[in-house]
Amino acid sequence: MAFELPDLPYAHDALADLGMSAETMEYHHDLHHKAYVDNGNKLIAGTEWEGKSLEDIVRGTYQAGAVAQNGIFNNASQHWNHMQFWEMMGPGGKTMPGELEKAITESFGSVDKFKEDFAAAGAGQFGSGWCWLVKDADGSLKVTKTENGVNPLCFGQTALLGCDVWEHSYYIDFRNKRPAYLSNFLDKLVNWENVASRL
Repeated sequence: MAFELPDLPYAHDALADLGMSAETMEYHHDLHHKAYVDNGNKLIAGTEWEGKSLEDIVRGTYQAGAVAQNGIFNNASQHWNHMQFWEMMGPGGKTMPGELEKAITESFGSVDKFKEDFAAAGAGQFGSGWCWLVKDADGSLKVTKTENGVNPLCFGQTALLGCDVWEHSYYIDFRNKRPAYLSNFLDKLVNWENVASRL
């Protein structure tokens, strides 16, 4: 079955007052994310990956140590990444649930230190990529960064929070100020209830 572009879980302008404009959402969701879906479907058609789950495709086509990933991986992983990204943000869920706050404090010392580490990972990712809060196989939480479309599935981790630091995610609203975009993401855009549900 072909993959489909999911609707946003809120209106295109729902995050405008929080720092992510309707114009960004129209470009990012309706054009960029749709392109990953369309290109991925074309590349998967007639291959061993046709009919497999998105997660299986991401794990199965990732090539550790490769200078550049293959087209199937790039499009499948970016489809997965963006499906998580839209859900991890929202106009609601601005209060961090106690269970998540406790887990973050135990791992990082404080919520502020976690935010500092997460923003530093995103700002320090050279070129395109993502920064993540992940749960490792041993249950510990850590901040990571990945290049291009690589994501925590590739390393057996659970993605709790991810931020897209490709320029198309922030250039309309923040121009080249990636650190300001990351700060705004953490302070105004994250749906912490969704993040906690992933624990």
